[in-house]
Amino acid sequence: MAENRGVTAGVTSFVIWGLLPIYWKLVVSVPALEILCHRISWSLLVALALLAVSGNLKGFISLFRQRGKFLYFLLTSVILSVNWLVFIWSVNTGQIVEASLGYFINPLVSVCFGVFFLKERLRPLQWFSVFLAFVAVCYLTFLYGSFPWIALSLAATFACYGLLRKITPVPPLEGLCLETTILFVPAMLILLVFEVRGGGAFLHAPASIKWLLAGSGIATSVPLLLFCYAAQKIPLYLLGILQYLAPTINLSVGIYLFHESFPPERMAGFAMIWLALAIFVGDGLTRQLKTHRNPERLGGKGV
Repeated sequence: MAENRGVTAGVTSFVIWGLLPIYWKLVVSVPALEILCHRISWSLLVALALLAVSGNLKGFISLFRQRGKFLYFLLTSVILSVNWLVFIWSVNTGQIVEASLGYFINPLVSVCFGVFFLKERLRPLQWFSVFLAFVAVCYLTFLYGSFPWIALSLAATFACYGLLRKITPVPPLEGLCLETTILFVPAMLILLVFEVRGGGAFLHAPASIKWLLAGSGIATSVPLLLFCYAAQKIPLYLLGILQYLAPTINLSVGIYLFHESFPPERMAGFAMIWLALAIFVGDGLTRQLKTHRNPERLGGKGV
């Protein structure tokens, strides 16, 4: 029963993330940097409210006295803000398809980071899937003629963020609250500059835009909390499979809802990425099944 609730929470979180481009399109009249600053500010308010309700404010406040963790979160907050900004900008400039590619590539980038920074080991099929993804990126760059910088930026920043959060274990809500706290002052200063110049959305835009900007805090916090709940209730391999829902929905939204270009040449590059992911996930599932059947023989080898 708990696993069923976990699957429901996981699916819901990834569906929300997948549909998030539609939300950002509703505020397309607002500059991406200003949307980012609103997202940071309102996310902080939502996170603080949830911490107060859950009674975890003391744990959050104690993070400020832990200098080592605070410095790590200073770095993660910058990386997270870059990731959010690139994603919002890509959506509002009609490049949702390329943004989706970033989150298809992300697991493979994370694997490479695990190898180089955490000394994890890959099995042959995993190495082949990483190599195939590299070939796909080269194809999209040189043959299709467009360097996928948006996709690579999103994949790299999110992989860096995941790596730093992995080596600095802090509960997700407290971590989000600390990151948005660090970013809050510069975000408010930027919003103040927008308003003083007479172009700020919160004082000059229609009421519907104001409400959507305020709602960005909920749009950020809810899927994150659902994801964290799912991570506690279902196996990691199942969560890993579910994560591909988000970029798949992103891609569908870009092509079918906003009619972005997806010619055969570009599809070929995506197909190589999908094949790489299929090999990677298939190898992981096979490994998982064998481990359950014979944990003594397979334990401790590879990732």
